[in-house]
Amino acid sequence: MNQENPQSASWLEQVRPLTLKGQIAVPYTWWVGETGSRFLRALRDEQKILGNRCDTCGTVYVPPRKNCGRCFTDITQWVQLATEGVVRAHTVVRRMPAALLNAADRPTLPFAYALIRLDGARVDLLHRITRDLEKLKNGIRVRARFSERPTGHILDITDFEIIRNSP
Repeated sequence: MNQENPQSASWLEQVRPLTLKGQIAVPYTWWVGETGSRFLRALRDEQKILGNRCDTCGTVYVPPRKNCGRCFTDITQWVQLATEGVVRAHTVVRRMPAALLNAADRPTLPFAYALIRLDGARVDLLHRITRDLEKLKNGIRVRARFSERPTGHILDITDFEIIRNSP
């Protein structure tokens, strides 16, 4: 077949494409590294939220990071953060995302995803709020609720609850 001759490919115009829809499972595990492991062990074993502070610029990260995203230096200082903070942004989820359809820890609808600035941190933590959504607003204070059966996962913080005495 001559590839320079456009008419030699005319048979492609007469072929009806066939598409097969399917799914394959690709299970895998990955290591979160020393920094992530320390964070998850503290959640699991002590119900503590650890962050880390950049030695150069002072930014406090949660979850902790190996390197500072602002000044690109290694981070070595660990800090324990409060379990309370402020909602900085949120969205209420009323339809189950496809990624959660088969999840064992799927929350009940509706729920909210919120960016939460924990007391002592300088970046926000993304997590769920599952109750009292009618009271949810930016600026409201929330508190972490911990799992009764921790496994070393970010969902060892099951969700955040609105603190009722918030303004």
